[in-house]
Amino acid sequence: MVRDGDWLTETGARIRGVLKVMVDAGWLPGGTAVIGTGGMWEFVAVGRTSDLYMTAPDVSYDVASLTKVMATWPLVGQAMAEGLLDLDAPVSEYLGVDEALPGAGVTTRQILTHTSRLNQVTWLERHVGTGQHLAEAILSDPLEEPGYQYIDQGFILLGLVLENLYGTGLDRLAEDLWEEMGMHSTSYGPLGRSPSVAPTECRLVGAAPDWGVVHDEAASLMGGVAGHAGAFTTAIDLGAFAREMLRMHEGGRGPVPKPFVRASWQPHVDAGHRLSRGLGWLVTPEGVVHHNGFTGTGLFMHPRSGRYVGVLTNAVHYGRDRTGLTDLRSAARAALVPQAYDSQS
Repeated sequence: MVRDGDWLTETGARIRGVLKVMVDAGWLPGGTAVIGTGGMWEFVAVGRTSDLYMTAPDVSYDVASLTKVMATWPLVGQAMAEGLLDLDAPVSEYLGVDEALPGAGVTTRQILTHTSRLNQVTWLERHVGTGQHLAEAILSDPLEEPGYQYIDQGFILLGLVLENLYGTGLDRLAEDLWEEMGMHSTSYGPLGRSPSVAPTECRLVGAAPDWGVVHDEAASLMGGVAGHAGAFTTAIDLGAFAREMLRMHEGGRGPVPKPFVRASWQPHVDAGHRLSRGLGWLVTPEGVVHHNGFTGTGLFMHPRSGRYVGVLTNAVHYGRDRTGLTDLRSAARAALVPQAYDSQS
């Protein structure tokens, strides 16, 4: 097994190389990464955030769906530990909606495993101006066929559930959680336009890109604060999050209880492509747990070795094709599955 110091150096060089290829090819402006294990970590920064500014480990990126596992998922674990939330109780019990609605029986566990059968299409625009509560609107749709399907709407509901349970906004709940974990540069938007914030997509040719405001359209309609998207973070804070989660997985004190973390990182349902879905997270056959964000972000952890790789890019800046992003994520994942582990899996 490669020593930790050598692994950090080799992995940093590998991720830097992939990012450089992507930047040189004009596929994205740039990106940052954090590579860590135990008390050691290394940062990579390649390219720019836009045509004007260089990127760096302290630049904030819109993490998109990483919000699901950086905000909503740990807060669900916290609420469960405090006896406020039962994973197998219908979410309608916590939302005060009509229990006769088609989706009223959906549970938090089903949402976390993406087996809720909720509508796969998150077009919240159709509810604008109707006067109907968002939770009721989502649960009013007929359920889809049984099976695994990645769905945003369930995490939107969980964000609303958490706000009802605690009587305060999801952004405040999440920021208290992040502060406790030493993540002082992570927050929901909006953030001021500055060199320390990476802009995302330029939606209209000739117009300015989204900058410091959430890229996800549904989260935008919700004021930028949602259970499925809306958070911004830096490579430094992403590393802190990974380190704290791995520590709590081993029983360290923290806001998310060890049993919940361990259960979340076990396979629960088949997600296809040799992947399983735990509670919130994807799990590989080699035991790597990970999650991605549409804007070009991802976090990969290997609990058995205590190693992690987090990547932050604004790959959507040049369009939604996000060319090369699969190679970047594959490199991050492969770095956590060295030869020593391949022979045991």
